[in-house]
Amino acid sequence: MTEEKTGFFKRVFSFIGKFLTFVRHTISFVILIFFVSILVGSFAKDKQAIPQSGALVFAPSGSLVDQKTYVDPLSQIIGQGNQINGETLVRDAIAAIDYAADDKRITHLIIDINNLGNAGLSKLQEIGYSIDKFREKKPVIAIGDNFSQSQYYLAAHANEIIMHPFGGAEITGLSSYRNYFKDALSKLKIKVNVFRVGEYKSAVEPFMDNAMSPQVKKETRDLLNLLWNQYSKKIEELRSLELGTITKYASNLDVYLSKFNGDSGKLALDMKLVDHLFTRPEANKYLNKKIGVENDEFDKIDAMTYLENRRVLERTSTNIRNKIGVIVASGTIMDGSQPEGTIGGDTLAKMFTDLKDDENIAAVVLRIDSGGGSAFASEIIRESIISFRETDVPIIISMSSVAASGGYWISADADKIFAMPATITGSIGVWGMIPTIDESLANLGVYSDGVGTSDISGMYQIDRPMTERSKKLFQSGVESIYEKFIQLVSNGRGLDQLSTQTIAQGKIWTGTQAINNGLVDQLGGLSQAIEEAANMAGLDDYQVKYFRKTLSPLEMIFLELNAEVRSLFSDHKADRFNNLALRNVQVSLKKNISMFNNLNDPNGEYLLCTLCGTID
Repeated sequence: MTEEKTGFFKRVFSFIGKFLTFVRHTISFVILIFFVSILVGSFAKDKQAIPQSGALVFAPSGSLVDQKTYVDPLSQIIGQGNQINGETLVRDAIAAIDYAADDKRITHLIIDINNLGNAGLSKLQEIGYSIDKFREKKPVIAIGDNFSQSQYYLAAHANEIIMHPFGGAEITGLSSYRNYFKDALSKLKIKVNVFRVGEYKSAVEPFMDNAMSPQVKKETRDLLNLLWNQYSKKIEELRSLELGTITKYASNLDVYLSKFNGDSGKLALDMKLVDHLFTRPEANKYLNKKIGVENDEFDKIDAMTYLENRRVLERTSTNIRNKIGVIVASGTIMDGSQPEGTIGGDTLAKMFTDLKDDENIAAVVLRIDSGGGSAFASEIIRESIISFRETDVPIIISMSSVAASGGYWISADADKIFAMPATITGSIGVWGMIPTIDESLANLGVYSDGVGTSDISGMYQIDRPMTERSKKLFQSGVESIYEKFIQLVSNGRGLDQLSTQTIAQGKIWTGTQAINNGLVDQLGGLSQAIEEAANMAGLDDYQVKYFRKTLSPLEMIFLELNAEVRSLFSDHKADRFNNLALRNVQVSLKKNISMFNNLNDPNGEYLLCTLCGTID
């Protein structure tokens, strides 16, 4: 009887299991059909034609990035749809504006700034340069309900700025704040064993203290002042304001607001930060009149749609063999093969290996937006670059917002390095960190004991305390990496080791400073780096080809669907005063969690500047 019951239950559970598997497969199939329908529908849409006379509307959405983060639509829909952040490629924005500047059909540039989110100052500078070139030929108008600090920087490049009467210019200065965990770790009885080289290597400080050290505060304050100087002076130049106006505004915003009874719109108008306070209907009416249409909607085309039209035309009319290859390295450097949005050591190395076999590649530009990461992965990438240089094909580095620590390790051996004035680079230092939880476990009544064949065997087990010998062994490894760092920078940049030591020690520098200390060759963005690559290769006619990690057919489908799914499940409206504090806490926590998730160096040794990504 018992066996019969057992057999019965087995059959029942087997049937339930098979049924659930069938349901799961059916749902997956339906979702796949849904995705394919979206994809087919997106391709089937008639592309908007470029108007014969109209405005280009540049409406950046979400963060400005050099490489979009790969997230498959399934993850976006199942439990993560409300966490999607929009991303706008900097190079696409620049290309669209540059094309339009010479296109007789485009009469105006309208910058709709409402949905722009996070943006590094160097990226804003690059786009700003293109807007300035457009402005030399045609009018530029910026519109926004409300301006964050990043949004206003772009808007300031326009001839006119229109803001909603209920809006304001939220310019409050730059800052860098981090969370510190010493007491929290102490309460949890977790000991963090820290190993570092570099007097200014502040990456591990949050695990050793409860506050920023005076030395790091000074370094950070100096950096912030340099970047703020670039930000404020540029706005004052663009808006024809007296020197120091923006700093006074940011430092005394509460005082100024009280004079206008809290009306931030009137304050912005009085300070000449904006030109008009219009409601949305008033703004639309003004634009119609300005662009030449009295009683009808003016002709316009979205910048990304315009760019797609231009690129289709280029593909059908161009047959140039010589190519400038561009590789984008964006995110934390990690060991192994990694998706876009991070830099896999094996992934990037394979791309350089593949490029060696492409006879049409005349020069390569490596675009870097990274504060570093795994020391081992950084070296794997550097080795692939050294190997590629055997082909005598020039390699140019284009530094984006950050190219520091491991980001500089992979830059040092290039033929030439470009950076923007606000690029953060340097951070030539090394650190490692091993947490041990033996005391925490002991508090719960759990202990670790056993034997080994040597005194240092099993030294990296986190449930045992590190011995002095194991600490010394780990520290020697970190010091060895640092010496290699000094050597490769000296060799790659043609500096003597004493000079390199002076600018190393984990110090961080702006792009402008890096020109003076020899870490960078020339100021300029990606466009300038590509032009120099062509010049070094002796090319007049060439195509620019972006290389990326090889994707599977399914990943390619997902990639095409990303934009469609984002538009269905996300809202990129910029933060306002009422949720800005919550967003800052969320971003800070996300950065801390992300840092731990991305620490996968096989030896536990890191070339990573964590401070570089904390400036807002």
